[in-house]
Amino acid sequence: MNTIGTLYRRVRTRIDQESGQGLAEYALILGLIAAVCIGALTGLGSAIANSGGFTSLPGAL
Repeated sequence: MNTIGTLYRRVRTRIDQESGQGLAEYALILGLIAAVCIGALTGLGSAIANSGGFTSLPGAL
C-alpha cells in the first residue's frame, strides 16, 4: 500500500507542475495580438486605398 501511495504522489507532483504553462500563455496572447493588428491594418489599408484623397492628390500637385 505504501508503494501505491508513493507512486500516486509522484504522478500527482508531475501533473501539478506548471513550468511550461506561462510560456504557452504568452505565446497565445502574442498570437492574438498579432492577429488583431493584422486585421486592423488590413481594414485600415483598404479604407485608405479606397478613399478619394489618393486619386485626387496627384492632379492637385
